[in-house]
Amino acid sequence: KAPKVPKLITEDATPEGLAMSLAYEWPVGGVISNEAGIVLGGHAMQKESVTRNLGRLNSLYGGVIPDTKRATGGSYPATNARLTVSLQAQEAVFRTFFENTKGLARGSGFFARFLVTWPESTMGTRFYVKPTENWPALGAFNQRVTQILDTQLPIDSITDEICPAMLQLSPDAKTVWIDYHDSIEGELKVGGEMADVKDVASKSADNAARIACLLHVFEGRIGPVGADTMRAACRIAMWHLFEAKRFLNELALPSEMINASKLEAWLIDFATGNKITKIKKNEALQRGPLRKKDVLDAAIADLVDLGRVRLCKDGKATMIEIRSELLPFATGIPAIPAIPEEVAT
Repeated sequence: KAPKVPKLITEDATPEGLAMSLAYEWPVGGVISNEAGIVLGGHAMQKESVTRNLGRLNSLYGGVIPDTKRATGGSYPATNARLTVSLQAQEAVFRTFFENTKGLARGSGFFARFLVTWPESTMGTRFYVKPTENWPALGAFNQRVTQILDTQLPIDSITDEICPAMLQLSPDAKTVWIDYHDSIEGELKVGGEMADVKDVASKSADNAARIACLLHVFEGRIGPVGADTMRAACRIAMWHLFEAKRFLNELALPSEMINASKLEAWLIDFATGNKITKIKKNEALQRGPLRKKDVLDAAIADLVDLGRVRLCKDGKATMIEIRSELLPFATGIPAIPAIPEEVAT
């Protein structure tokens, strides 16, 4: 029998090949790519195989390689494994993936298993800054990662399976987790804040527990996971939940409304940051997400039709006035639902 040799990072592998590698080569691995089109647009995600492969990846999220038996090779028994997936992609790549899978990426629960982040572009603001001579926090982080990687992997000598220790939650941590779980669950009802992203929201508490365990191990703590760690994990999970909601809500928009949505998000963010309700149209053109005049004009027209903004004059300048109800600082209404008190403490 071939010895197990660590192979931690994979960038381009089919789900089937990945399962084979985890079963026979090394039971821990990561699919990490800053060009996610390689993964999301590969052969494994084509219509004839996407259903099977998304199901296989979902099983790996649960820590299990599903049993596979074939007459001609490629067979492996059900076994335990640990997989992480980190993908960076351009917006167009994700949109194409969702269109090609025709709802399977969400319907199968695949997308809900990710922590989504969709950062605002910093283009136009990335001016040169003299680099810092040393990075003590980064050095400490790398040192801790190295210590973890140097730790012997717990593999059962008889079954040859990975057998990691079971982590428990302290009573206080469990209380924090239940509060978070129930606060999200209550928003899944019709008319609730998370009613339109039930798939992602339903996994948020699960992801919070996983994050808490990662923080617990990374910090080198022993014993049960503490309440402070769980609070931090819940805040991280909630932030990613709202990022997913923002992304999915825009993804579901008709193509002609996408630019209007981008513009409105920028207008609200810019106005909130500067405590203003009116923005010069030329400034929106120069600094906003839509840099072509005809595209900006069409988006503004859509927002005017929806009653979200109106155009007015300030001297010779054309101003975009944002409806006050959309601005938290102008109404005193929180921009997002309040975090449960126990989580926010």
